[in-house]
Amino acid sequence: MSQPASNDVAVLFSAGLDSAVLMAHAASTSPHAHIQPIYVSAGLAWEAEEIAMARRFLSAQRFSSRLGPLVTLTVDMRDVYPATHWAIQGKPPAYDTPDEDVYLEGRNIVLLSKASVFMARARIPRILIGPLEGNPFPDATPDFFGAMARALSIGLAAPIAIDAPFVSMSKADVIRLGQSLAVPFELTLSCMQPNQGRHCGRCSKCRERIEAFKEVGMKDSADYVQSGSRTTDPESRIPDPGSR
Repeated sequence: MSQPASNDVAVLFSAGLDSAVLMAHAASTSPHAHIQPIYVSAGLAWEAEEIAMARRFLSAQRFSSRLGPLVTLTVDMRDVYPATHWAIQGKPPAYDTPDEDVYLEGRNIVLLSKASVFMARARIPRILIGPLEGNPFPDATPDFFGAMARALSIGLAAPIAIDAPFVSMSKADVIRLGQSLAVPFELTLSCMQPNQGRHCGRCSKCRERIEAFKEVGMKDSADYVQSGSRTTDPESRIPDPGSR
């Protein structure tokens, strides 16, 4: 007979600001649980930098001694996304482009599927994921998460719950929460073209972060290659760091 599931919780952790605050929030609201960070690599251009920052963040251990070591899983999507895809080449849309321009088909399906197989084997019954208010993608809705959790629980014969506690929060709200939880923002990375752990300052993810810190009235402690840059050309792309 299999052992019953524990009250431990997994967190999809990318070293981004949202997922870092999500992990701190999990530690503060589940005081007796072991918190298991999971990173799922799909072959995207920025992943090596994210993993490096994730390990730096976890090694700091500033807000919880109950964080487990980073589990890194792999689902290579480079046989689905072509070599010319912006996320494979590392050339994201420009600073002032909308979220829809960085849509990655099946992103949360892939992340949650691989993570849940690990969770079933480790008897972790719940996973946290960090989409925010206004997320326009079809795999970031409460209906999707509910349906996905039911399908995974049936297919794995194990309880899998998917929680998205930030779906009604803005990035500014998340920053305020992170500040209250003493999250080290300088050890987070919210960028699609990072350069040695520094934000490029020119992609739309950087813009979201810059604008949110400005809204809060708080200085971002993370490093940037350059300040934010708008463009009126929707087809423009960020040059490679080495070309600057």
